[in-house]
Amino acid sequence: MASVGSSSGSASAMIDPAIFEYLKAHGEEEILVGDKLHQITSALNRNISTCQGLLSHIHSTPSSNFPSLLKTVEETGVQPEIEAVGELAQFSSHILLTAWLGGMGTEARPGELGRLLTIEEVGEILQVPVNIKDRDTFHVTIEEYLLALTDITDELSRLAMNSVTMGDVTLTLQISKFIKDLFAGFQLLNLKNDIVRKRVDAVKYHVKKVEDVIYDLALRNLLPATST
Repeated sequence: MASVGSSSGSASAMIDPAIFEYLKAHGEEEILVGDKLHQITSALNRNISTCQGLLSHIHSTPSSNFPSLLKTVEETGVQPEIEAVGELAQFSSHILLTAWLGGMGTEARPGELGRLLTIEEVGEILQVPVNIKDRDTFHVTIEEYLLALTDITDELSRLAMNSVTMGDVTLTLQISKFIKDLFAGFQLLNLKNDIVRKRVDAVKYHVKKVEDVIYDLALRNLLPATST
């Protein structure tokens, strides 16, 4: 029995205690990182929900009141979202939609209805690089930008219908031209990402949805003379 105990003791002595100290320290660090990621994602989800909730009001808000609504979106939703994105690799189409509706303006370039931000401008707003190929770092990819564009065409096709209800046919026509031009541009791309290709293909349904609205307006003689 003594020999067994001696053998066991010598085996234990061969295990470096530093190994367990390392595992303990890094295990605790992993828990802290996990908790931090949970906090960031929770905050980001709240900001995304805020943006979605506020932007949903565009469907019942006259375009003349967009500036005040978008100011609220920027201050309470987009800016906190940008701060969260700075810590976590997450991209949102809310910035593109807010800019198209006339928000995200600066002193050098005021907001303008119908303006489409470039991927470089999105990167500047998010304060992150775009389309990085030479190093492993968080950046906005072209695929993410394209997916965000398909998101806003979906939202704008809904807005086109709701704008008619609010008597803003001009906005409906502007949305129609934008979505058509964007879809035409998509056709020039050689898309190899299956997800992006499917989402881009769905944009034709957004085009069709708005075309149906305009066709109905034409039948009722409700289109401005310059558009007929």
